[in-house]
Amino acid sequence: MSTRSKATDDTAAPTRGLRVDRVWTTAGVHPYDEVEWERRDVVVTNWRDGTVNFAQSGVEFPADWSVNAGNIVTTKYFRGAVGTPRRESSLRQLIDRVVGAYRATGEREGYFAGPQDAEIFAHELTWMLLHQVFSFNSPVWFNVGTASPQFVSACFILSVDDSMDSILDWYREEGLIFKGGSGAGVNLSRIRSSKELLSSGGTASGPISFMRGADASAGTIKSGGATRRAAKMVVLDVDHPDIAEFVALKAREEHKIRALRDAGFDMDLGGADIASVQYQNANNSVRVSDEFMRAVEDGGTFDLRGRLNGEVLETVDARALFDQIARAAWECADPGLQYDDTINAWHTNPESGRITASNPCSEYLSLDNSSCNLASLNLMRFLDDDGAFAVDRFVDSVALVTTAMDISICFADFPTETIAEVTRAYRQLGVGYTNLGALLMASGLPYDSAAGRSLAAAVTSLMTAVAYRRSAELAGVVGPYEGYARNADAHQRVLRRHAGASDAVEAAGPVAAAILRAAATQWREGNARGAVSGWRNAQASLLAPTGTISFMLDCDTTGIEPDLALVKHKKLVGGGSMQIVNRTVPRALRTLGYSAAQVEAVVAHVAAHGDVVDAPGLQPAHQAVFDCAMGARAIAPMGHVRMMAAVQPLLSGAISKTVNMPESATVADVREIYFEGWRSGLKALAIYRDNCKVGQPLSAGGRAAAAATAPNAAAAPGTAEPAHRPVRRRLPKRRPSQTTSFAVGGAEGYLTASSYPDDGLGELFLKMSKQGSTLAGVMDAFSVAISIGLQYGVPLETFVAKFTNMRFEPAGLTDDPDVRMAASVVDYIFRRLALDHLPYDTRADLGILSAAERTAQARAEAGEDLDLPGMAASAPVASAPPGPVGTTAPDTAAAPDTAAPTADGRTGHPAAPAPRPAPDRAADAPLCFTCGIPMRPAGSCYVCEGCGATSGCS
Repeated sequence: MSTRSKATDDTAAPTRGLRVDRVWTTAGVHPYDEVEWERRDVVVTNWRDGTVNFAQSGVEFPADWSVNAGNIVTTKYFRGAVGTPRRESSLRQLIDRVVGAYRATGEREGYFAGPQDAEIFAHELTWMLLHQVFSFNSPVWFNVGTASPQFVSACFILSVDDSMDSILDWYREEGLIFKGGSGAGVNLSRIRSSKELLSSGGTASGPISFMRGADASAGTIKSGGATRRAAKMVVLDVDHPDIAEFVALKAREEHKIRALRDAGFDMDLGGADIASVQYQNANNSVRVSDEFMRAVEDGGTFDLRGRLNGEVLETVDARALFDQIARAAWECADPGLQYDDTINAWHTNPESGRITASNPCSEYLSLDNSSCNLASLNLMRFLDDDGAFAVDRFVDSVALVTTAMDISICFADFPTETIAEVTRAYRQLGVGYTNLGALLMASGLPYDSAAGRSLAAAVTSLMTAVAYRRSAELAGVVGPYEGYARNADAHQRVLRRHAGASDAVEAAGPVAAAILRAAATQWREGNARGAVSGWRNAQASLLAPTGTISFMLDCDTTGIEPDLALVKHKKLVGGGSMQIVNRTVPRALRTLGYSAAQVEAVVAHVAAHGDVVDAPGLQPAHQAVFDCAMGARAIAPMGHVRMMAAVQPLLSGAISKTVNMPESATVADVREIYFEGWRSGLKALAIYRDNCKVGQPLSAGGRAAAAATAPNAAAAPGTAEPAHRPVRRRLPKRRPSQTTSFAVGGAEGYLTASSYPDDGLGELFLKMSKQGSTLAGVMDAFSVAISIGLQYGVPLETFVAKFTNMRFEPAGLTDDPDVRMAASVVDYIFRRLALDHLPYDTRADLGILSAAERTAQARAEAGEDLDLPGMAASAPVASAPPGPVGTTAPDTAAAPDTAAPTADGRTGHPAAPAPRPAPDRAADAPLCFTCGIPMRPAGSCYVCEGCGATSGCS
């Protein structure tokens, strides 16, 4: 029997409501009764001083929900004051609050054929949320069913005209949107340039001057205690006369950040002094036209036009301007590009106006003064044990989620009446997915492969086709969107184009072929129905970053992204965390045909090394399946572009994704990525080059280091990038040191470790055997080499990662209770240095714990109700000296509320002990404001794996 939700009669006739069949649920059994529930305590502490930020006891979750997922939901989505009876304490209450509002509105607005259909709809929605099949965007969880305004949209696009009233309205509207936990984008190209005159005869200040006020407003609201940082996008057309200043804007500010940091100011994201730097609360994008890109391609010129009458104010070399864009992005990751003609060629509502801007992460592209609510499906919930994709369940699920999203527009509140009118008239939706990287890996497919792109395109096509088919069915039940009649021809033309793009996808394997066949059916049925009844929604699909909700869904990957790394950190119920290999890795190995013993061996290798390079028994041809965004086998930047190009023609909107580039990437590499984005039909593209921004506390060895390593903004386009030369930071004549005697396998020795005054390890001496012996000479030379490396800024954890587990004689038992066995003297030395000089979380990443820590962790894993004994608070801080700009140096220690002296005697702000990223991970990612752990990339933003906080994702 078909399980699809369906209209009550044929395409041509009006209907009285939807009939809803059961897909996930069982008649007579409530979804809650099929789940094993458990009570937990949720405690979130401040990483800086150990104080408790949040605590709630006895919260109720399904037993198979991870600690991370439960913590995120409890801290971010439960409503009511903590400690009062009104506070939500169970996932049941949260789901009932949200689903109840959707069901009641759906019944009131005539979406269902009868009460039984409404009940099945509510049960199906409950089951899917309960079992992490999908999630609405965060504003739904924040607001629906509460006494607050019922904001449901995460994405907003505003408009600004060339008048002071309009500019001040922009400030106000952005503030209201930020207050509600959402983000907004705006195109400032209507504002006249600084090269044009005012009616009074004076010169206009230009759009960039007004960006300062909006940036300050966003920063103020962000610091006012909202659930997320203000997220905003600012767009400027490439033909605006102020485009050169706009392009260089954030790169110039990044130079300022580095100079202030090197002078001792706290320029961390959220640091005490970062507020003095401007334009840091927005992503900037240049809106480029086909005319401009062809001029770049041909080496021609391009006209910049005034805003008042369109007259040419300046003619520029197109390639030179494009090089300026690429260089600025190379220096600070801004600006991104939005490809204007491509965007508007796929526009379903051109008669209502052009698409001029996007939301902060560039996935929502629609009319000015509009909004979009999002929901994302967890693709791993549709991968069967035999490797097949559950096509029918996916079709039914997308249809149900689309129905719910459209219902929410009926009861939703909006920050302004204009936005309310446009959103209700066009009813833009953003159904998407997450966990694609895990799906491809579990299927045995490399992310950067024709087969991986084929499966991704197939799933995307099926999702969009079903969403639009359901939209056509809803139009037959409750009517098409108000703006459909004037845009009917364009809407139908774009949907036929989507269907044609789906037909052009080459099926690589039986799974992709089955999905594409289903997609073709959905496109055919949906377009036929829509030609008669119209469509309920102007837009249907996009791919959002899905940062917080991906962790709520216990996903291994976010949005369309590949896996970040093969090793992750799992929170323990008793506190602390443990390092684990991604659960997708063993499943992928089984899919590829490896035996249980082979799987165990590869997983053990990944746990020890963080990658599959030289993993025992793994065929070289299979290594690409486990490629990640970062690490020893990082996906090439163009691999990300190819994946985006594969799915873009099959989406209504665009894709929130940042193309990660290595620190060694050149301006020419950035230029090629941006140009290929245009050639391959993307709508928007942004890059991020590792370590191009000051994302966490770093100190350099004085002004000389800054001068030697800071990017050179004045370099001519096309010239080589400035060399990153490390500068040695010598220890003072008098320095603190610690000597440790040791014995390894019967061989005795002494280890003396000397530190900078700010406790950064900078020198070590090893004494073994008699003076003049070969071993003593080798150890002396080894000590000198390591000491010089530390003084040039090599992080201690890098040495520890390289030299631990090195095997040679003497080896065996030691006299150290924290390191009972050593594979060699070198293995022991660096384990001891790690225990003495690295913080707990960094050592946990490396698998190096003290005896007390190992005992406490084992007891916690065994389920005992205890806290791990003060690890984070009592652990030593990172000890390598601060490195030059462009290197990753551990934080230095300082007593709380005191200033720490820097190398040249200045007094700077102390760096708090903070967990450090594992080697080869996002070393310059910002630290979470709540947890203090390094965040991970999610589209154009960052998200914390521990608590779900974001750096601006909407």
